[in-house]
Amino acid sequence: MEKKPFLTLEQVQEIVKTHPTPFHIYDEKAIRENARKVKAAFAWNPSFKEYFAVKATPNPRLVQLLHEEGFGCDCSSYTELQLSRACGITGHDIMFSSNVTPDEDFKLASDLDAIINFDDITHLDYYDKVGQWKETMSCRFNPGGDFVLENEIMDTPQEAKYGMTREQLIEAFKYMKAKGVKHFGIHAFLASNTVANEYYPALARILFKLAVEVRKETGVHIAFINLSGGVGIPYKPWQEPNDIMAIGEGVRRAYEEVLAPAGMDDIAIYTEMGRFILGPYGALVARCIHHKHTYKEYAGLDACAANLMRPAMYGAYHHITILGKEDALHDRTYDVTGGLCENNDKFAIDRNLPRIDIGDYVYIHDTGAHGFSMGYNYNGKLRSAELLLREDGSVELIRRAETPRDYFATLDFTGLFDDIR
Repeated sequence: MEKKPFLTLEQVQEIVKTHPTPFHIYDEKAIRENARKVKAAFAWNPSFKEYFAVKATPNPRLVQLLHEEGFGCDCSSYTELQLSRACGITGHDIMFSSNVTPDEDFKLASDLDAIINFDDITHLDYYDKVGQWKETMSCRFNPGGDFVLENEIMDTPQEAKYGMTREQLIEAFKYMKAKGVKHFGIHAFLASNTVANEYYPALARILFKLAVEVRKETGVHIAFINLSGGVGIPYKPWQEPNDIMAIGEGVRRAYEEVLAPAGMDDIAIYTEMGRFILGPYGALVARCIHHKHTYKEYAGLDACAANLMRPAMYGAYHHITILGKEDALHDRTYDVTGGLCENNDKFAIDRNLPRIDIGDYVYIHDTGAHGFSMGYNYNGKLRSAELLLREDGSVELIRRAETPRDYFATLDFTGLFDDIR
């Protein structure tokens, strides 16, 4: 799969006249097209709903854009709930899936009438003191063991801090039924960033079979199955992307084979994708400001891990294009770095790239999810602006860059920072 930027060098040269690098930028046209593909893939399920994982890209403009396409919000914290409310998204358009949840988070989710998805059975007594029981609520399931797909271990749920055992789920549903809950959801997340069309169908079969068993054992009405996230993107150009239509069809077959014969074909399918929805449609654009020639060749950017921490945190691969040199020979080997006082502040290590000159614009692919959102202020680095490339080709500022005044705003030293802008 060839990775192509959605911006040209000429576009970036025009953008930086108003918005200097570094910045994250998102492609509205591609985002909307992808959202419609997701809905088409699950159109066989009349009540299907995608709850966009706000944690992936918590920008109100993007949340509103996706809401225009019919998506809800998957929230995991008080501030994500507030963000959703500020965008006019409340009620069952919010799925609240959190863990180690504070009082105020549960209370706000309850006040907003969000669908609350309990992570742990001990949270039920805790919630009983701070929130109101609703007609529709959910629990998160963890099957334990290893999750195996086509003889390959994809992840190890038993090592994850999330979700309940089967026995706890049954006990939780009985408890919730006694509290007046009438409609129940089952949620699970078993593997992260899978580039395999078989993941959702395999997860669906596990949860569909569980739903049939749970109804028999408890008599509760299972209203929805939430397949959560985990559908990934091909960060590496040699990976094949997921086919969302094939994924939707695989889930449909499982639905027809497991739920329909049990008379449970009224169950809604929900998803909570973040990476698949936005990941490929965002990029970090930076400028080369330094070279270093020691034991290796370094290209230093005006961005750093504070703008995109996945490579530093996970050793994650992000493809890099030098704008204007898309067809140039990749005859140089660089570590592409930022300016943090940490040696892992590298966007790429021993990467074959064209010659990078001072002033070249570097386009780092696939930062549309878990890119800006994981930023931080170590070394006093300031987070960048976020821009939206509109369908008409114009560029909209959807988050301004931080300033030193923002960095010092939480310090209460009257007068000390008054002259900082």
